[in-house]
Amino acid sequence: MIKIYEIGKISDAEIFAREEDVQNIGKIVKDILEDVRQNGDRAVMKYAEKFDGGAPTALEVTEDEIDKATKALDPAFIEVLKKSCENLKSFHKLQLREGFETKKENGIILGQRVLPLERVGLYVPGGTASYPSSVLMNCIPAVLAGVSEIVMVSPAKGGIIPPAILAAARIAGVGKIFKTGGAQAVAALAYGTESIPKVDKIVGPGNAFVAEAKRQVYGMVDIDMIAGPSEILVIADEKSNPSFIAADLLSQAEHDMLASAVLTTDSLSLAKAVQAELERQISLLPREEIARHSIDNYGKIIVCKDLEEAVAAANRIAPEHLEICTDAPFDYLPKIKNAGSVFLGRYCPEAVGDYFSGCNHTLPTSGTARFSSPLSVDDFIKTTQYMYYSEAALKAQGADIALFAEAEGLKAHAKSVTIRLQEL
Repeated sequence: MIKIYEIGKISDAEIFAREEDVQNIGKIVKDILEDVRQNGDRAVMKYAEKFDGGAPTALEVTEDEIDKATKALDPAFIEVLKKSCENLKSFHKLQLREGFETKKENGIILGQRVLPLERVGLYVPGGTASYPSSVLMNCIPAVLAGVSEIVMVSPAKGGIIPPAILAAARIAGVGKIFKTGGAQAVAALAYGTESIPKVDKIVGPGNAFVAEAKRQVYGMVDIDMIAGPSEILVIADEKSNPSFIAADLLSQAEHDMLASAVLTTDSLSLAKAVQAELERQISLLPREEIARHSIDNYGKIIVCKDLEEAVAAANRIAPEHLEICTDAPFDYLPKIKNAGSVFLGRYCPEAVGDYFSGCNHTLPTSGTARFSSPLSVDDFIKTTQYMYYSEAALKAQGADIALFAEAEGLKAHAKSVTIRLQEL
């Protein structure tokens, strides 16, 4: 059963508790990465045989396979995927930005170009559940940024990627799809194999092995973030419907056993009602065992003296998903400093953002919302700056530049300026 705490009587250790992974994940992942770097497709196939119930006959998904997958799905669901895709495009188009150029005295020109990455790899999980939504969320910003080639990897249990994932990939604009998951898929994207091209950046969530693999290849390629267990924090007042709040908490608890679901409220009566409602609803879930472990071990209800204190607690925790269930949620929005995505009002559950609103659901976890942001078009671009100095400009500023270089003890830097000044 979820525990109820008073705000002044819960420690940081209780707020941020997570199970320690007893496996030596780092060493296991390091060995897999090196194996794939050395042996390419052969290693990828070996791990598919070991972890996915059999190696596929070919790593790359064919157009025929995508056709069959799409035809096997309910046409109504295909339409929902398309609507979600359009919503994502509409929102993420607003994130597009352009370069700039400015001209200064003596003919100086300074500027910045905005350039898309050339090739990006999308990791789409396929362990305890299938996530076509992750395909859309990771692919659409890359498409809008102008990425030339988008490659996707996803586990293929028995050599088959779930049809919904393949359909979503086609709708979103993925170029090539490969049947591999886990740390070996991250390695293939980072190093390249005979079949899988090396990419410039890897995005998308995965299990602890995927997260560790992304951590280890960072620097050779870019990554979006190190995703931890899913999180939700709900701020709710005494007028909130406890059934709604319980359902929202369980929407994250069912993700995995380490997921965190927290309610902060100014109402002890609501806290007790939600506690009881959680017990009723958990027993009805197909993923009851997962949700039960999450709620019992990482679920919390924190009773505060008022909603201002509840907001302060939310900022301290910096959750991935934050719901504000009050009559005037926009009054509290300016006070939220640390959250991945904010859901406002009594009729905006976290699932709205997971699937359909157009906001991205790839969000910072584990308190990293204190300094990082949701996935966006900005994750798929880079900037290059440029400058032009005329003779007059170097004459005017050269002495200052040389003096700065001399102060750092870099004589050759200074000389590269003064040699030109001497000629002028």
